[in-house]
Amino acid sequence: MTTVTRYSPTAPANRLLAPDRGVHDWYRFVLAFPPHLVRAYLSRFAVTAGQCVLDPFCGTGTTLVECRKAGVASVGIDANPMAHFAGRVKTDWRPAGAELLAHARMVAAAATADLARDGLEDTPGTSGDPGIPLRELSADATALLLKGSISPLPLHKTLLLLDSLGRHSDSRYTDHERLALARAVVSGASNLRFGPEVGVGIPKRDAPVIGLWLSAVQAMSEDLVTLQEQGNRSGAAQALYGDSRTLVATLPPQSVDAVITSPPYPNEKDYTRATRLESVLLGFINNRSELRTLKQGLLRSNTRNVYKGDTDDQWIAAFPQIEQLATEIEARRIALGKTSGFERLYSTVTRLYFGGMARHLAALRPALRPGAHLAYVVGDQASYFRIPIRTGRLLGAIAQSLGYELIGIDLFRTRQATAGDPLREEVVVLRWP
Repeated sequence: MTTVTRYSPTAPANRLLAPDRGVHDWYRFVLAFPPHLVRAYLSRFAVTAGQCVLDPFCGTGTTLVECRKAGVASVGIDANPMAHFAGRVKTDWRPAGAELLAHARMVAAAATADLARDGLEDTPGTSGDPGIPLRELSADATALLLKGSISPLPLHKTLLLLDSLGRHSDSRYTDHERLALARAVVSGASNLRFGPEVGVGIPKRDAPVIGLWLSAVQAMSEDLVTLQEQGNRSGAAQALYGDSRTLVATLPPQSVDAVITSPPYPNEKDYTRATRLESVLLGFINNRSELRTLKQGLLRSNTRNVYKGDTDDQWIAAFPQIEQLATEIEARRIALGKTSGFERLYSTVTRLYFGGMARHLAALRPALRPGAHLAYVVGDQASYFRIPIRTGRLLGAIAQSLGYELIGIDLFRTRQATAGDPLREEVVVLRWP
C-alpha cells in the first residue's frame, strides 16, 4: 500500500476560513469537513465544468456548495432530514437577497408585536412576567431533546416566530428563513455546547431569538446578492434524501466523474444528537418512532443505531482483518468484565460499519465513469476499549477487494486521543478502473 501526503494545507486543517464563510455559514454541522479540502481534491482530480461530483454522505452540503461555486454539477445524498434540508437550501441561490430580507423584516415585526401582546420583548432582561402561559413542544417532541437544550423563554420565542413564519409564509423564502432559524436558535439561543460531543452548558434564562434570526437572514441576503452579482453558476446541485448504501444504485449509469465525501467514523457519536434540537423544532422528527426510522436509514457507525435484523456485516464476512479486529474488541470486553448493553455491541457495530461501507462501495460502481477518482475522508478511532481501528487502511483494503484501485492515503490531520497515540484523519484516494 502506498501512502502519500499531497494534502498539506498551511491553514489549520479543519477550520472554516473567513473567505469561505459565505453560504457555508448559513448552517454548518459541527463535524463538517472544510471547504478548502473539497477545493484541494477538485483540483487534484482535475474536475471541470461538464463533469459531475458525488457526495454520498453530504451532510449540510459542503461539497455541493463548493462545486456550485466552481461551476461543477454535483449530487449529494444524506439520510438525516435536517442535514438534507440544509444542503438543499444552501445550494438554492434563486431568492433575490433584498426581497428575502424585506420579507423577513415583515415577519420579524409581526413576531415582535405578538411577543409584546404576551408581555415580552426579544431583548433579554427587559421582559416582565408573560401575560399567558409559555408555549411548549409536545411531550413526545420534548422527550427527544437533551434535557435543558433550550430554556422555556427562548423556546417560547422560537415557537412564536415559527408560528409567525407559518402565517406569513412565502414559498420563495420559507426554506431559507427556516434554515436561518435553525442556525440562530442553536448557535445563539439554546443552551447547547459543541466539542467532541454535543452537550448542555450553562442555562440561559433568556436570549434573543427574533434579532438573531433576522441577523442570520441578513447574512444570507448579502451572500445571495454577491452570488447573483457574480452571475449564475452553471453547475447544478441536487440534494437527494436517502440511504447512501442503496440510493447510489439508482444514479444513472456512468454519470459520476468524482466522489468527495466524509462518511461517519466508527465510534460512539450518535450523529443525530448534534442536529436534534433543530430537527425537532422544524418538525423533521416528532417522536421516538420517527427517530428510530431515521436511524435505521443511516450507516451503522455507533451502537445507538444497531438493530435486530441488521445484515451489513455479511458484506465483510470473509474479510479476515475486520473479523480479527472485532474478535479482539470482544475479547477485551470480556477481559475487562464490561457487561453493559452498548459495550456488548462494540464488536457488532465494527462489523456492521465496515460491512455498510462495503455495501455502499459495491452499489456505487455502476454509477462511476471509467477513470473516476474518489476521496473518502475518514478517521482512525480508539473508542472501543482503546483498541485502534485504522479506518482508512481497512477501507482502502475493502475498496481494493471490490475492484477499486487504491491510489494512496493522504494525511489530513491528527487528533489527540483520550489516551494513547494521536489518531490520524486521512483521505483514502481511490480510482475506478
